[in-house]
Amino acid sequence: METLSFHYPEALLPVARRAQVGVVGSGDLEILLEPSGPGGARVMVSTAVEGHGEVWRAVLDRFFSRYQGAVAIEINDNGATPGVVALRLAQAVERLTP
Repeated sequence: METLSFHYPEALLPVARRAQVGVVGSGDLEILLEPSGPGGARVMVSTAVEGHGEVWRAVLDRFFSRYQGAVAIEINDNGATPGVVALRLAQAVERLTP
């Protein structure tokens, strides 16, 4: 099990509520997203697949190039592909929209 941490200080748009998508027990991944307050976005990834920090960084960099929410994201991964990670992140943001 590997734990990765990322920070995006430029993500400063306020976020009003929480969102959850996916289920880690499904062989997929779970994303928990909540407001982080000032200081930008923080992402914590717990993954069963070690040694892919650069791939996680690329997926998250792409996500935060489009989304500027000040969020705290917890990702519990069970070997999801980068495409599934991107999909779940988009779903979490969609759940924030009233």
